[in-house]
Amino acid sequence: MSDCCSAPGLMPFNTALKQLLDNVPSATKTQMLAIEDCLDRVLAADVVSPVNVPPHNNSAMDGYAFHSSSLSLGGEQTMQVVGRSFAGEPYSGKTNVGECIRIMTGAKLPECCDTVVMQENTSVDNNTMALVKAPKAQANVRYCGEDISKNEAVFSKGHKLSAIDLGMLASLGIADVEVFAPITVAVLSTGDELKSPGQTLSDGDIFESNRFALLGLLARLNVNVLDLGIIADDKQAIRDAFIKADLEADVVISSGGVSVGEADYTKDILDELGSINFWKIAMKPGKPFAFGKLPNSVFFGLPGNPVSALVTFYKLSVPGIEKMQGQPYKANTQFSAITTTPLRKSPGRMDFQRALLSYNEQGLAQVTSTGSQGSGVLSSIGRANCFIVLSAEQGSVEAGESVIVEPFTSVFQ
Repeated sequence: MSDCCSAPGLMPFNTALKQLLDNVPSATKTQMLAIEDCLDRVLAADVVSPVNVPPHNNSAMDGYAFHSSSLSLGGEQTMQVVGRSFAGEPYSGKTNVGECIRIMTGAKLPECCDTVVMQENTSVDNNTMALVKAPKAQANVRYCGEDISKNEAVFSKGHKLSAIDLGMLASLGIADVEVFAPITVAVLSTGDELKSPGQTLSDGDIFESNRFALLGLLARLNVNVLDLGIIADDKQAIRDAFIKADLEADVVISSGGVSVGEADYTKDILDELGSINFWKIAMKPGKPFAFGKLPNSVFFGLPGNPVSALVTFYKLSVPGIEKMQGQPYKANTQFSAITTTPLRKSPGRMDFQRALLSYNEQGLAQVTSTGSQGSGVLSSIGRANCFIVLSAEQGSVEAGESVIVEPFTSVFQ
């Protein structure tokens, strides 16, 4: 039986993504922030190291430091301990051949020393150190600039700062960095049948869920959120909501009202206020999708079915939002795995089936479908940790075959 959604005229998924990214504005507004306020912010300028890391040669071990020329002495390998170097308390004197200093991990290595022997390989009697096992010359030394050298490019413009990155910036002595200013995303839902959790459902009503999921996902994108709630099917109310969203936000997202014959008010008002394209994309779930521009913002119109709304948001809206935050597009990681379950599919659309990725006793990747893949089955995502990505040309897949999997990023986990 043919798939009614594989009919000609559907836009390939990759074409839709490219057109969207080509028409979404890049970030421009920037601000200087203290690094402690920069978690998950995007750099607006390259970061170059002002110092060497480490700033001086230092010991990688607790032990004894000396010049490697002392290792060439004949007879028993003993040295006189003439001082010490602790972290924050460097040794300021000199050592001669046959002399050493006590040194601790991380302590500055004097210029007169180039080798450290770990204390476990020594025997000490008063101020005489004997080598139980001699090290190689230049052993156990961390050299100045070994990690990062002065004037080295550390991070590039467009890099999203992680917690580890903040530690690296601190290690360079950098207190403030230039980042892109946060964008604001407005979220709304339209429909008289939609009710918020806690309200009483009348005949034909449903609880509105898309907005709550979207608000949670947006929180992980580090944007400012404007929640406009549920808007009744009233032309003026919808117009007022879109005007408010456009004036106060950089991105406007609605769910529902993008399929043929749905929400005429929404379509009419979007056409009236801006330039919106209603796409039919060769992807499943999520064929209907709207994208375009209002006078001051970008618009993403998601399908109404909850799985379709979340998949199109994740695969299309998120890359657009990230570009507006200053990040370059980066495709999500994909690799091969063996499916443990048969997968039903008709050729025509790229299919993002929800699944659980795991590893068998041999350490090989395997993937199991979460069950029903209907666009209204929200639990199919709730139980999943990845997509099985089936190309538009593919048909059904038997258990035991290799498929492409795409693990969810932190946005979707």
